[in-house]
Amino acid sequence: MADATARRSESDVDLGALPTWDLSDLYPAPDAPELQADLARAAEAAKDFRARYEGKLAGLDGAALAAAIGEYEALQETLGRIGSYAQLLYSGNMSDPVVAQFYQTIQERTTDISTDLLFFTLELNRLDEAVLREKLADPALARYGPWLRDIRAFRPHQLSDELERLLHEKHVTGRAAWVRLFDETMAALRFPLDGKSLTSAEILNKLTDRDAAMRRGAAKSIGQVLGDNLRVFALITNTLAKDKAIEDTWRGFPRPVSARNLANFVEDEVVEALVGAVRESYPRLSHRYYRLKARWFGVDRLAYWDRNAPLPEEEDRIIPWDEAQRIVLDAYAAFSPELARIGRQFFERPWIDAPVRPGKAPGAFAHPTVPSAHPYLLLNYLGRPRDVMTLAHELGHGVHQVLAAPQGHLMADTPLTLAETASVFGEMLTFQAMLKAETDPVRRKVMLASKVEDMLNTVVRQIAMHVFETRVHDERRTGELLPERLGEIWLETQQESLGPAIVFEDEYRTYWAYIPHFIHVPFYVYAYAFGDCLVNSLYAVYENAAEGFAEKYLDMLRAGGTRRHRELLAPFGLDASDPAFWRKGLGVIERLIDELEALERKS
Repeated sequence: MADATARRSESDVDLGALPTWDLSDLYPAPDAPELQADLARAAEAAKDFRARYEGKLAGLDGAALAAAIGEYEALQETLGRIGSYAQLLYSGNMSDPVVAQFYQTIQERTTDISTDLLFFTLELNRLDEAVLREKLADPALARYGPWLRDIRAFRPHQLSDELERLLHEKHVTGRAAWVRLFDETMAALRFPLDGKSLTSAEILNKLTDRDAAMRRGAAKSIGQVLGDNLRVFALITNTLAKDKAIEDTWRGFPRPVSARNLANFVEDEVVEALVGAVRESYPRLSHRYYRLKARWFGVDRLAYWDRNAPLPEEEDRIIPWDEAQRIVLDAYAAFSPELARIGRQFFERPWIDAPVRPGKAPGAFAHPTVPSAHPYLLLNYLGRPRDVMTLAHELGHGVHQVLAAPQGHLMADTPLTLAETASVFGEMLTFQAMLKAETDPVRRKVMLASKVEDMLNTVVRQIAMHVFETRVHDERRTGELLPERLGEIWLETQQESLGPAIVFEDEYRTYWAYIPHFIHVPFYVYAYAFGDCLVNSLYAVYENAAEGFAEKYLDMLRAGGTRRHRELLAPFGLDASDPAFWRKGLGVIERLIDELEALERKS
């Protein structure tokens, strides 16, 4: 449909027609009567819900409590729909002050409404375990058992109702406001290069340009512009780290990462095993690979801007959108026709926003919205092979979200660690399909190297970021960190992870400032490494599996948030608490590097 696509500039016409999303499945417009009616109804219903149920949950039988949870779920879904619409509209154009005002207004309105619902989970957590167990004998309430299990996991860290309400109401003028400042600052930045003024997405893409001078110029421009704005980014980082430390102390979390681990429903020792295994593997993975890449480039050490440079033999290929769609869907279909059928909907309907444009959020994401609607994907598609992998990744998220939607609003979402499973598996399916079809040794080498680099970026680099984040939060507890100190920690953790074959120049010290995950979701980043290693282990099972693997895999995705990682992985004979699990996942990367070294010896 014509209104669902946007043409690139003349210089980029070979990308074809790139889709833009249509958010009218949520609401027709920011001033739509439907949106205003939902806000008004939700506000009235929330007050009525509170009047009927506050202080009375202990006296309800199982069926009545299940009915109350059903009402609560419906209200939360309405607020989720409103909030999703505002978030997606804002992500499409963060530079528009009218859109930003709408986004802030919606955040404030939905926060006000949800304040009347806050009592519900707090009161549920105060129920005696034996009393709740008796109520759960009712089948209607038993359906919500996984959700009750998950909210009650936070019981030891719950504050008084008054403090919880204060933190809830102040969120929009506290943490959320600082996040908005980061987003709008990043969206407004322009990076000069060859007489042009580029967005962050465009300048970062230049780091994979074939022209070494272009890569160097882009790297220097990124460092310069981030450096010019470093005081703002340091203030945001310090403020949010201190804010988290205060709340963690009140809630009794022993370490900065503890709250995230609990939210991910993953044990501290599992995360420690992952981080330890990856750091121990640095010499065998990243250090070895970048020495190999330096030899391919005819140098002893690579400049940091050449870390993701295309290989000298690599063709400067631009993949049009229609071809990218075919590649990904064919790979999905070869594994499971059902997976491809769901994925195809995203292309047939206006559920993807692909073009790069000023003010648009950088990077890529899949937003689940609410089960009664559908997910949306945001990309910044520039036609590189890595962009195809990003499409495969985000489509994996989207398909996962569609499959989990029947669990309902309260139980469809998965912890971050498991949320990355379908996305990384989708990437792996796409890569393996492309590799299998390639017989030319040179192109095969290029593909293997590209996949290794993606895996190192997902595993090694994300764990290095996790170590950076941990050190920053630990040090922030004793005082504010100067921008220079943040740069020192960044450089130390990057040097440790990437190894002696990479040369870092001084401006690279500023690169911590553009990473959005540090701001949006503290300690998110290890979930990428968790997901990648999990998928590597899972894919190894798939390669040796008899019939039925795809069905078990789809069942895992359909579970949404109803099962923990131990239950989900058990049918595949995997256990994330076993250190061998992580070594197995890391071994997949090591074997790919082995193959590259073998190819080099033959050449």
